[in-house]
Amino acid sequence: MARILVIDDDHAIAELVKINLELLGHHVETANDGIKGLALAQQNLPEMIVLDVMMPDLDGFTVCQRLRQNPQTNGIPILMLTALGMTKDKVTGFDSGADDYLVKPFEIPELQVRVRALLRRAGSVLHSASLPEILHAGEITLIPENLQAKVGERIVKLTPTEFEILHCLMQHHGQTVSTGKLLEEVWGYAPDDDVDTIRVHIRHLRTRLETSERKYIKTVYGGGYQLIAEGFNRSGK
Repeated sequence: MARILVIDDDHAIAELVKINLELLGHHVETANDGIKGLALAQQNLPEMIVLDVMMPDLDGFTVCQRLRQNPQTNGIPILMLTALGMTKDKVTGFDSGADDYLVKPFEIPELQVRVRALLRRAGSVLHSASLPEILHAGEITLIPENLQAKVGERIVKLTPTEFEILHCLMQHHGQTVSTGKLLEEVWGYAPDDDVDTIRVHIRHLRTRLETSERKYIKTVYGGGYQLIAEGFNRSGK
């Protein structure tokens, strides 16, 4: 099973998470502040991190940003586990680099589902990266072995989450993919009304793929997202 690092200054919460993830067979280490957690993550390179936000000295958003800036840790799946449940907090978490976001108080079964989904997705990305298959559509070529996309003549580096979203959209290019389908295929679950997760990651993916004149991902209001792999300009043509 996986090596998981839990970073939370609330000892009771950290122990609760540790015990329930160990019941699934995982090896769990804990850190009670952001500085120690960041150091352990960089030293031990866990396969997943469960990260609190409100911690003294170094908050979870900053820890997440620093992990994403480090080439050794930028691919580790991160689940933010925090009492900050406003939409703006979720957006800040995803902008910091979190893969998923669970609000306290939480139910143990939901935590376990989120952890299983993130580990499954990380495993599927690693598995696909070992395969020679290259997915091509229109102006975009997806290169699994380096988690890269070739857009025209540009090479773009993707995060594992962005890779999975683009892979899903490319498999259905020209079709509208609902937010629920993206959540199911990429995250492995489809909670009601959880559109913030998709919206922020799509924005990041657009930033990497698109230019001011050339677009590839179209929002279908009330429907989801559609990849126009041949590209379209700002007027939609």
